[in-house]
Amino acid sequence: MKLLQSLTLSVVVGLGSLHGANYNVDVSHSDIGFSVKHMMISSVKGNFEKFSGTFEIDEKTKQFSAINGTVEVASINTKDAKRDAHLIDPDFFDVEKYPKMSLKLLKHSGDKATFELTIKDVTKVVTLDIDDISDTIKDPWGNTRMAFELEGEINRKDFNMNFNELLETGGLMVGDKVKFEIVIEGIQAK
Repeated sequence: MKLLQSLTLSVVVGLGSLHGANYNVDVSHSDIGFSVKHMMISSVKGNFEKFSGTFEIDEKTKQFSAINGTVEVASINTKDAKRDAHLIDPDFFDVEKYPKMSLKLLKHSGDKATFELTIKDVTKVVTLDIDDISDTIKDPWGNTRMAFELEGEINRKDFNMNFNELLETGGLMVGDKVKFEIVIEGIQAK
């Protein structure tokens, strides 16, 4: 009987380690940032201030089995209140109808990760670079922490954000390509 209990415990512990460790995103040490061309000559940068997420990783192989995140779109901040108000209206995010956007990991392989990205009423599969996966550390309060970064580019028009204005020079007011950098630090769930 003791042998059977020991084997059962070993199997349960072994299966648990196959799934990896679970982490909650530490919002105060993370950032969801983006940039887009303005008048085709410079890039406007911004971020989203309210978001949440979780991830699961095998700490030895640094292989993610899950990454899930949700962003409150109305928390957009480009350091210009008038522009931010325009970005949340129907020309862009239409926050009244679509208050959140989400990201869900489908597959992680090497330095690439494939996700489902949902913005407004559109869900697309996107591939992002995954970089700087840290080792785990213990903070002064006994929490286990680790961090990583995601970088990529999308075409905003793929997500029904088609607004633009033509400039006298023939260029466009807002670029179609949106680059983003997501910096995530997580605290292991207890």
